Amino acid sequence: MSTPNGSAPSADVDPAVWRMAFTIIVGALAVVFDTTIVSVALDDLAGELHAPLSTIQWVSTGYLLAMFVTIPLAGWAQSRLGGKRLWIASLGVFLLGSILCALAWDALSLIAFRVVQGIGGGIMMPLVVTLIMQAARGRNIGRVMATITLPTALGPILGPVLGGLILNLADRHWLFLVNIPFCVVGAWLAWRNLPDDRPAAGGPRAHLDVVGLLLLSPGVAAVIYGLSRVGGSAGFAAAEVLVPLAGGIALVGGFTAWALTRTTGALVNLRLFRHRALSSASALGFLTGVTLYGAMLLLPLYFQQVRGQDALGAGLLLIPQGVGALLARTLAGRYTDRVGPRWVALAGFAVVAAATVPFAFVTAGTGEIPLMAALLVRGLGMGTAVIPLAGAAYFGLEHKEIPDASIITRVAQQLGGSAGIAVLAVVLQHTTGDARTPGALAAGFGGAFWWSVAFTAAAVPLCLLLPGRPRPPAPATATEPEPAVSA
Repeated sequence: MSTPNGSAPSADVDPAVWRMAFTIIVGALAVVFDTTIVSVALDDLAGELHAPLSTIQWVSTGYLLAMFVTIPLAGWAQSRLGGKRLWIASLGVFLLGSILCALAWDALSLIAFRVVQGIGGGIMMPLVVTLIMQAARGRNIGRVMATITLPTALGPILGPVLGGLILNLADRHWLFLVNIPFCVVGAWLAWRNLPDDRPAAGGPRAHLDVVGLLLLSPGVAAVIYGLSRVGGSAGFAAAEVLVPLAGGIALVGGFTAWALTRTTGALVNLRLFRHRALSSASALGFLTGVTLYGAMLLLPLYFQQVRGQDALGAGLLLIPQGVGALLARTLAGRYTDRVGPRWVALAGFAVVAAATVPFAFVTAGTGEIPLMAALLVRGLGMGTAVIPLAGAAYFGLEHKEIPDASIITRVAQQLGGSAGIAVLAVVLQHTTGDARTPGALAAGFGGAFWWSVAFTAAAVPLCLLLPGRPRPPAPATATEPEPAVSA
């Protein structure tokens, strides 16, 4: 298949790329596990730190907002420091935040130290894809993406289980101390295996787009904050939701106007949306966030509120979905390289929609075996859909455009996740209402799952906008490059 740079891929991935992928994955696991481990521990943290749940929720909210403030800085920081030094520095910040969180003495100190973690994690997450895609140089995108997105598949499987085990066997400090081995080993591997790509001394240095930073970072953070308040308020009509949402949208709109008037030097190059592959992959990434994170709100709550499971039991019941995602990755990557992202993604979203339908008919007496089978199939669909989306975004991009594309796709998916959680939280509040019996609660959850099915089904026709079957590569000449992938 043709590649983003117009060259045919080699049969095998360069071993140096695999070493880099393994190096990056080790460090990224700290961020992914930390997010899912802490999410199942909020009730326990509230009890141990003698703080109301409304305060403890800022342990997650503060971390998330810090990530979004720093994500747009990743491209500029890489151009100034180089990917290797930036990755090691970000791991160091995340390690420092983890140690401080373990030493936190009350809720406010824990929230503050989680912000430190979020600063490091916000730089790391877009950098994961950027470094590998730049090293792969457009070859074997499907196989490479199936490998480097492994942490996002492992997190939902192992994170809740690991968090439950830690809370059962140890104390809250180990929720954060568990990050230390990943950070230390990841930094050592990065020092050994990542190429020294620091900018040449005396060469031109990228200038920080201060205006863009003051518009985009707080704008995205305000949108995320507004969406995070939906579940605990009167819905979207509440002032605590509308004010940050409106302000955030206005700031993001201001950044859009600012960035499009600049030919160079914008904090994030929004002109990349002229590439249909990136724009369609970003839209689908938004819906993937809705589908993945929205369902991850409903599924644990269903098992806990309707089936009477504790946090560990709910996490164990969700394992089949993660296993399905893992099983699908290799095949999805291979077929993405062979037939293009369009049909692989379409099949994946269709399977996710179909496998979510059974949850719309659940009752309090529905057996666990059918539900776990549906989760396994749903995971197969998610694993199939995510790989082609992750790779399609970079079709047709130059080496220097990859960092901005990584930021765009990351923000799109996270915004989708926040929107999905917010919408489904409101839907669940309305569908469950004053329900108290397991049967009534199950019926309410069924209505919310229908919304999740609808979000997923909306993604299916959008998949037709992704790059399709690759054209056979033509012999390269001095004056005529090989054709790029078909639209």
